[in-house]
Amino acid sequence: MAWRAALLTFALLWAAAPGLGHALAQPALDGDPTELLALAQDAFYNARYEEASAFALEQRSAEPEDLAAYELRTSAILFQLKRLLGDDKRRVQKVDACATCQPLLQAFADDISAAQAMARSRLRAAPEDLATRFYLGKLNLNHVWLHLGPLGRRTGWKEYREARASLDTVLAAQPEHIRALVARAWIDYIVDTRMPWGTKWLFGGGSRARALAAVRRAVEVADGDFYARVEARFALWEMLVREDDLNGAAGIARGLAVDFPDNAELLRFVTDHDAGTN
Repeated sequence: MAWRAALLTFALLWAAAPGLGHALAQPALDGDPTELLALAQDAFYNARYEEASAFALEQRSAEPEDLAAYELRTSAILFQLKRLLGDDKRRVQKVDACATCQPLLQAFADDISAAQAMARSRLRAAPEDLATRFYLGKLNLNHVWLHLGPLGRRTGWKEYREARASLDTVLAAQPEHIRALVARAWIDYIVDTRMPWGTKWLFGGGSRARALAAVRRAVEVADGDFYARVEARFALWEMLVREDDLNGAAGIARGLAVDFPDNAELLRFVTDHDAGTN
């Protein structure tokens, strides 16, 4: 069907994003869930995805119903699999031959299934629970990015529609919800700039101008969570690179590299940019 081919194209383009789309375990400090989640987030944005996954799992052991830990762990596993599989046309064969991938895929599937069931159950009891609605949307997007990106499987249309509707609901009630702004902006940006004109309607339309404005607004939210604002800064960096605003992107990347010095992609981008302008 046309929507399946279009959705595959959409996900492959997302998976090729330079930063957000882009392991050395450290011991947890005292097992405090808040501490563990912060450690997992720091590892994730330093591109230490195995470590991030381990911390998120430990945090979830302390708080078994914490959707934030499920979302972060599945994001970390997604990027581990992207590193292992890449995006070439032989990825199906690569999955079959990748012994390391199999336990990661099973862990991802188990976490997504458990978290989706948990979130949907909560929303049946409390439809106004916007935090749960956001995480359901983000978990669904993680499912889409994995299956239609690194795995190259044409699936995820139901999850995509539920994710988009979830994010729209959150933003209607909380227009400055940073993470919802960022996730929804990426949908707008990819649909508008990368999808064939005849298939954009399948995804509800998009707008690059609206996407850039939303991400800039997310970066500027003054009282947001630190890591939520970090996610917005990564998104702005990536979009500016796509817009060929390399000077603007370099400014964002320099700030991120200070906060996350282990992220090799950030450091390489800044180094290459500075070498090209000197």
